[in-house]
Amino acid sequence: MGTGTGTGTAGSAGAGDDVRGTLAGVYVAVVGPGAGATAEDLARATALGEALARAGAVVVTGGMGGVMRAAAAGATAAGGTAVGILPGASRDSGSAEHTVLVTTGLGEMRNALVVRAADAVVAVGGSWGTLSEVALAVRTGTPVVALGGWDLPDGGPRPAADVAEAVREVRRAVGR
Repeated sequence: MGTGTGTGTAGSAGAGDDVRGTLAGVYVAVVGPGAGATAEDLARATALGEALARAGAVVVTGGMGGVMRAAAAGATAAGGTAVGILPGASRDSGSAEHTVLVTTGLGEMRNALVVRAADAVVAVGGSWGTLSEVALAVRTGTPVVALGGWDLPDGGPRPAADVAEAVREVRRAVGR
């Protein structure tokens, strides 16, 4: 059985979903395509960053453009913290929407740091880098929620139809 991620709308936590502070102290990695991100990926990532920040989570990304930039922009617009873990050795290559940029000089191997820094991972859309992060998270026991992307085998990401469901799945995964 695959994840059945579908292509639901961006969505956000509705007025009836009072999630403020429910993820305080939780680090959530938002992973997804950089340059290949679709308009839907970007809308979902922005709404997700906002919702996670409203819930009190620290948003962790790969620090670059696309989904990473959009999630960071959403988080910081909502008054939250967005940490970007960069593949290169210069903060100048990172997206300014992040609150904190950490250089690694590790190239794509920094994907492991993004995953290991997080208590949960939300994949928005799909790319080869995203797939590597999802695989690392699954293999290390870090809960993964998917908004779009590929259908993957059982034991993979928990599917979410929209941002509100993704936040609920993260809360469930981390026991909040």
